Amino acid sequence: MKWLPPYRVELELHGEDLGDFIKNSAYDLLISERFAEAFRAEGLTGLEGFHPVEVVRVRRRGKRALKPITVPRYYVVSSRFGRAAVDLVLNRVRTHRTPTCPECRSGGISAINGFVLEPETWSGEDIFRPRGMPGEIVVTERFKSFVERHALTNMVLTPTEQFVWDPGKLGPAPLST
Repeated sequence: MKWLPPYRVELELHGEDLGDFIKNSAYDLLISERFAEAFRAEGLTGLEGFHPVEVVRVRRRGKRALKPITVPRYYVVSSRFGRAAVDLVLNRVRTHRTPTCPECRSGGISAINGFVLEPETWSGEDIFRPRGMPGEIVVTERFKSFVERHALTNMVLTPTEQFVWDPGKLGPAPLST
């Protein structure tokens, strides 16, 4: 279901500081004001919304920090559904059924051991959700450099060819010929 206003959240703090990026759901992301301002200033693309969020509570987890918590201003954004599509021949994604929809390309993913996007399908967004990889967000090298340059926190960026999600230890899918 789509998250509608008013945008209110309770956060859990693990460690000393709240991050610049919080994945709220498969579709909604929370980004700090610092992230939002830098994203807009550099002209990056692929996020939409930028609606203010009210943080109603912050719960601490783990060790109790001695310093007071600084709660940044957050915005809820969504990453765009891109035109980029997972390459059905070169990907290393195991599915338990063949994708029947050429648009969404989703076929019941059992394991991911790296994936490749089909050439000529990407339309230039810096951050997007590709067809055939539900719930995953892909970013460009430009976005990666942006994150490093601004020292944005709470993000782990993994190259697509090294991305692994394999709960059943099935291993990579064989390459199609």
